Amino acid sequence: MGANPPKSRMRGPARKAVITATALKVFADKGYHGTSLGDIAAAAGVARTVLYDHFPSKRVLLLAVMQEQNAALVEYVGARITGSGSPEQRMRSTIDAYFGFAHSSPAARKLLFDHSAEDDPEIRTVRQGIRESRTRAVTALLAGDMQAVGVEPGEPIAEAMVELIINGLDGVAQWWERHPHMPKEMLVEGAMRLLWTGLGNVEQHE
Repeated sequence: MGANPPKSRMRGPARKAVITATALKVFADKGYHGTSLGDIAAAAGVARTVLYDHFPSKRVLLLAVMQEQNAALVEYVGARITGSGSPEQRMRSTIDAYFGFAHSSPAARKLLFDHSAEDDPEIRTVRQGIRESRTRAVTALLAGDMQAVGVEPGEPIAEAMVELIINGLDGVAQWWERHPHMPKEMLVEGAMRLLWTGLGNVEQHE
């Protein structure tokens, strides 16, 4: 009777969530090639055999984490794109949301956007597929705003412009990592002046 009560076992979905959350941090910190499944299992506090129950290989685990985080990003930012307010207010909110995501989830931003020396063709293919799906999703969310300025969402140029916006904002997020003392509000304001006002109208605001 004096023995310690048995520890409650974590259910499968909860254990899988712990593994993917841990893998995100380890992959972002060490990179794909510098990470082993043993590293992730140890950091997650699970046996390696338990990890294999959910993910048969390191590649499968990486791709699952990337897809999970991409979906989270699109959902998070998409809610601002389609939210209430004028187009200008929604753009400001969207920019603020992306910088907020980059600040609160730096490992996810790094895994999704930073170029890495992965030499696995399948990973490169899936990474490109994730990027294209993200671009298409954001293009669809911006459809009404694009039509308002004369750009049809179905035109190839629409996705090209969305790539410009996404990668431009992420470039600012990377700069922010090197200059962490810059207030987010200033970054949002600077991005708005460029993306909304436009360089051609700068003189009107000086």
